Amino acid sequence: MNITKVQLTNPKYQFLCVLLSCLIFTSYSFAQENQHKFSGITMVAPPSPIDQTSLGKIASVNAAWVCLVPYGFIREGGTDVRYNLNFQWWGEKEEGIVESIRLAKSEGLKVMLKPQIYMHGKWIGDLAYTNEKDWLAFEKSYKAFIMHWSDIAEKENVELFCVGTEIKLSAQQREAYWRELIEEVKADYCGLLCYSSNWDAYEQVPFWDALDFVGVSAYFPLSEKKTPNVKQLKNAWSGHLEELKRFSELKNKQILFTEYGYLTVDGCAGKTWELEKKIQSLAKNEQAQANAIEALLAKFSEEAFWAGGFLWKWFPDGMGHEGYPDKDYDPQGKKAENVLKEWYGKMNDGNN
Repeated sequence: MNITKVQLTNPKYQFLCVLLSCLIFTSYSFAQENQHKFSGITMVAPPSPIDQTSLGKIASVNAAWVCLVPYGFIREGGTDVRYNLNFQWWGEKEEGIVESIRLAKSEGLKVMLKPQIYMHGKWIGDLAYTNEKDWLAFEKSYKAFIMHWSDIAEKENVELFCVGTEIKLSAQQREAYWRELIEEVKADYCGLLCYSSNWDAYEQVPFWDALDFVGVSAYFPLSEKKTPNVKQLKNAWSGHLEELKRFSELKNKQILFTEYGYLTVDGCAGKTWELEKKIQSLAKNEQAQANAIEALLAKFSEEAFWAGGFLWKWFPDGMGHEGYPDKDYDPQGKKAENVLKEWYGKMNDGNN
């Protein structure tokens, strides 16, 4: 294209040049950011100390990342987030988290630290208050909780930190608070940052621009069939994939599955939150779990907008389960373990 001096001095032409430059920069920036592909597993906090062997087993299925979860607790109607309590399991408290981070790094694993709060008998996403005084009291307590763990994340060179998990109503209604909290974490911690939204609420989170990833707890219901095959499940993912891709482009952020996983039971690719309530009555089904994991990884692994994810969950040395490990989310000793190992091996080729 020949460009004349007249064109160069034309305001309309100059505007188009600036606009084109911005678009090119944005596309390049997005491409640069989209180099992450997390092959992760969430380790259940062990009740008692573990050794390096436990983390080595996670690395043996080609996971490059492990997620550690220090829990805090809040009473329904209360505002105080309590943590590092005597009754908590070793792996939920500071001593266990720090040691688990060091053991993970000794095995060559990178770490996401994902502090979560638990409210007995209710989903934390429903937490809300009727007056400003209570909101402010909760936010002060939650900030202390998060800043405690972000300080540890910085000291222990944790690569990824999650500022919140599924605190749905707070995230939607208290944007200014979350932005301020994220800025304070950034002043304290130098690694990557995310937030974990429930699968049906990620579009309503208003502060994705302040983070490195759009984090999603990816329990999208796909099929009510007892054992749908991989092809059927990949087809069921198509609509969700397109919605996630559009949102990724809108926000110029990769989508990270901060949690994904399937129970080892009939119909596990359906509404998992309902299956959990009746798990004792459901039949064990390793093939259904293996198919669901394979379909997700096969469908998403080649997508540039997808940053990978963290499988929920893994019991170190068999500790921490609730009495039904044969039906739980873990892949250990099941058909899903080989599926995970194969796909994580593929994802790790040329990735972080």
